[in-house]
Amino acid sequence: MLALSRKKNEALVINNNIEITVLDIKGEQVKLGISAPREVPVYRKEVYVQIQDSNKESVNVDGMEALKNLLG
Repeated sequence: MLALSRKKNEALVINNNIEITVLDIKGEQVKLGISAPREVPVYRKEVYVQIQDSNKESVNVDGMEALKNLLG
């Protein structure tokens, strides 16, 4: 993991096309702005984990039904 220190209005660039800017700092909360191409999905980690869990659950349920139907 790369750890960087940034102040308000400072930014970092990832892969030449994603820019993350520190917009505001209030106490222990930091507000970030993210500029990325539309085809690059950006999620909060807790939302990303929920999506991944939902996808795994869906594959497991659908996969088992498909396997049961295949085997008769």
